[in-house]
Amino acid sequence: MSKQKENPFHSLIAGASAGSVEALVTYPSDFVKTRSQFSGAAEGPIAVIQNTLRTKGFFGLYSGATALIIGNGAKSAVRFTTYDHIKHLLADENGKLTPGRNVLAGLGAGTCEAIIAVTPSETIKTKMVQDARRPDPQYKGLLDGIGKIVKAEGIQGVYRGLFPVIMKQGTNSAVRFTSYQSLKQLVQGNQPDKRLSGTVTFGLGAVAGLITTYASMPFDVIKTRMQIFTEDGVLRFWAGTTPRLVRLVLAGGIQFSTYEFVMKVLKSFEG
Repeated sequence: MSKQKENPFHSLIAGASAGSVEALVTYPSDFVKTRSQFSGAAEGPIAVIQNTLRTKGFFGLYSGATALIIGNGAKSAVRFTTYDHIKHLLADENGKLTPGRNVLAGLGAGTCEAIIAVTPSETIKTKMVQDARRPDPQYKGLLDGIGKIVKAEGIQGVYRGLFPVIMKQGTNSAVRFTSYQSLKQLVQGNQPDKRLSGTVTFGLGAVAGLITTYASMPFDVIKTRMQIFTEDGVLRFWAGTTPRLVRLVLAGGIQFSTYEFVMKVLKSFEG
């Protein structure tokens, strides 16, 4: 089999679609995770859901969602496009990658997405989630929030925590892509061009999401709190694991199945 490069435009569209759909479906669990990390032992995931529904209603679980949906679409577009490009550069003449080279491709994709899309969108999202806890929220929406953050803190205000985000996204992408590709190759066996069903792709992505959750959780907490040690000790690094586990398992399944589906549709137009 010859070494074939994915169409960058296809990767961009499929990646953006995968990220936007995943963010829309899983945002409530991300909201609960972020609130849990801020509150710690004082407010667990169930309490966060109950308090939010009581005070803000169902759509309170989508506070700050616009920033994440747009940002998630952008970061997934960057992630998949960059990963496909680096994967092509590192692949052998048969288009295959060793696990080590898969890790490098994932690290490169994660670093690029952290710089271009993730840090700004997640900083804004986190600030808006935190602001929603106030009795008199100061942000009236996404654009208003961005304007006030930049006015008060400058452009660096949306780039706080860049290094922890690079660590987190690099780990995320390296583990996610390596896990998914390894599982995919295992299922395909000696038929690398074999098309997998949407159900199988979702399952492989979900398992990759499960592995990614526990591998990268400490970096996610550091990113959110920007502290190394807290009064609660080292276990605080895994604060909010349960809601993040739910999100990343679903995210893995949704992202990879959506990406593969859109890529299949786009390739069909080429004949």
